[in-house]
Amino acid sequence: MELRHLRYFMAVAETGNLSRAAEKLFIAQPPLSVQIRQLEKEMGTPLFVRHPKGVRLTAAGETLMPEARSLLDRAAHMKEVLQGGGSTGQLALGYVPSASSTVLPALLRRIRKEQPGLRIELREMISSDQADALVAGHLDAGIARTRPQHPRLQVATQMPDPFCLAVPAAEKGAARGVVDLRAYAEHDFIAFTRHRGPAYFDQSIHLCAKAGFSARIRYEASTVHGVLDLVSAGLGVALVPASCALLGARGVKFRGLRGARQGEVLTLLRRRSDAQPVLPMVEEAVSEIFAELQRRVATAIGADSS
Repeated sequence: MELRHLRYFMAVAETGNLSRAAEKLFIAQPPLSVQIRQLEKEMGTPLFVRHPKGVRLTAAGETLMPEARSLLDRAAHMKEVLQGGGSTGQLALGYVPSASSTVLPALLRRIRKEQPGLRIELREMISSDQADALVAGHLDAGIARTRPQHPRLQVATQMPDPFCLAVPAAEKGAARGVVDLRAYAEHDFIAFTRHRGPAYFDQSIHLCAKAGFSARIRYEASTVHGVLDLVSAGLGVALVPASCALLGARGVKFRGLRGARQGEVLTLLRRRSDAQPVLPMVEEAVSEIFAELQRRVATAIGADSS
């Protein structure tokens, strides 16, 4: 096994799609597929389950993900040390999957510009795990979908991010603008895999129950991109955070929900009284990014993304 195998694995795991991962890695899809098969042979177990619109992680793949990320982080740090990278500190940042394509790119560009020597460790984690890691001191900050209950934690900044409905753009008579969720009671639903996104899954169930019906979940996906791919394929509708409307998913329309709860938020979490010197800059950057995202989300919801 070589480090490139782990980089390829992480790209496929994070995108949920071989073609999208190949584009991200600047390689062709067939060689990427070969490399993934080689890694699975080396590990002695399948790491992905293939389906027509992409892939999802197996239980073994889920286990490998944090280990692969840790090894890649350590390898990058070794290179910096050997090349005299002049590191001026470290930031361990957690993030929910839906933030990987919205908040992170702008934040990382800002950090690299203002703190070029800072070593950044990124860890994709669900919100509850981020809170635990912050309390334990394993993270410095986290981009999450929760308000912390622990007295040692606080919300540094936040933006509203209520759930909306993702529907296939090709659906005949697809509703426009704000919709009543009850109108979709007879539709098939696509949900986030429960163990990968318990908050997303539970919120979808809650919203449907509040609308007076039990969601008929026919398909699940482990990533936001995977959920939207299945919606695009016409396999059903999905309840997703409104910020997902900024992901550029083709063949999908996003509709606001009538009476949507405004309490759903995207937050930057940190410990109270933490002296980490880079955190004030991170807070300022995330606050500005949240404000811009909020403006873009308001424009995108109700507009066609196809």
